[in-house]
Amino acid sequence: MADQPHILVIEDHQPNATLVCDLLSFHGFRVSWAPDGISGLEMVERDPPDLILMDLQLPRLDGFELTRRLKSDPKTSHIPIVALTACAMISDAERAMEAGCDGYLTKPINTREFPHTIRKFLSVSTPENS
Repeated sequence: MADQPHILVIEDHQPNATLVCDLLSFHGFRVSWAPDGISGLEMVERDPPDLILMDLQLPRLDGFELTRRLKSDPKTSHIPIVALTACAMISDAERAMEAGCDGYLTKPINTREFPHTIRKFLSVSTPENS
């Protein structure tokens, strides 16, 4: 499929990243992975994704600050960012949304629902949905 949505997963815990990337790849998404905030920023600049799944607790540059940077840059502000985190407190969700996240999902993920949830975030942000 030539028009595969590109999703960047920014996640420092490799087992979580592998699960998410494999699951999304299986469901027809083109997936990239960055293990920390700085690598994530570089990857966004090099190959802008259609959606970013952002862990909030990242080394080198945390997900809150990275989200603020991406949302304040006109070149990247349109990219939807969904927090994907083990932080399940209401205050964590509020902080993520204040930083600019467009959505908030908690780990562990529901592997049956996750791809459908991601498609919903993509359909809100793009006029065409495959």
